[in-house]
Amino acid sequence: MFDEAKMPFLAHLEELRKRLIVSFSVIGVGFILAFNFRDYIVRLLQWPLTTDIVMGHRFPFLGFQWRPAIAKLTALGPAETLWTHFKVAFIVGVMIALPVILYEIWRFIAPGLLPKERRFATPFVVLSTLFFFTGVVFCFVIVLPMAMQFLLTFDPAIQQMPRFSEYVDFTLKFLLAFGLIFELPLAMVMAARLGLVTPQFLSRNRKYAILMNFIVAAILTPTPDVFNQCLMALPMCVLYEFGILASRFVVRRPKPTE
Repeated sequence: MFDEAKMPFLAHLEELRKRLIVSFSVIGVGFILAFNFRDYIVRLLQWPLTTDIVMGHRFPFLGFQWRPAIAKLTALGPAETLWTHFKVAFIVGVMIALPVILYEIWRFIAPGLLPKERRFATPFVVLSTLFFFTGVVFCFVIVLPMAMQFLLTFDPAIQQMPRFSEYVDFTLKFLLAFGLIFELPLAMVMAARLGLVTPQFLSRNRKYAILMNFIVAAILTPTPDVFNQCLMALPMCVLYEFGILASRFVVRRPKPTE
């Protein structure tokens, strides 16, 4: 535990070293677990290639229909498959270790926070993890099948045979990007709760936020096409509105003075 007083620079470095050791150790354990199940994970990542999203008139209004794969993955190098499996295992290992990583980040910054702010540690870790995986699942179940259907059938006259490593990179980047952008409402709520911004400020600057959402989507989207950028930017706009509503709910209005 840290002393409440100011810490010297070397003590900060020592604490950072401890947090990094714990984080990388947990990532290593997650990597070993993921590597043991790498075949199942890689097959799961190919699910968007064999799934169509069907719109319905009844709840939940979305359905999934199996079809033959719209593309056949290929490997052009002898080590491509091996290194791609390592990459998948590492990224999944980081996802497994995410709650511990978030907790270690909070422990590192906790000495600089006020006592009333430190009590947000557990909600921060739990909600950050929940929002991240909600974004990952949303991307995997909704966004990726739509993106693959659009990209791989854009020109029916061309037979698509994407490289295995490129497909995995594309999929993982999309999953990580959506996991991060789904943290937006939580970040807005935490900033409002700590007094850094107000719900009124967030609401007044909505138009700038929408512009930034499309810019960020253009940067994070692995492909330059407008379709996939909109698939990311539109949920970000919805999440921003949700963040405004949530921040209004958690920020207490000052009591009127008599």
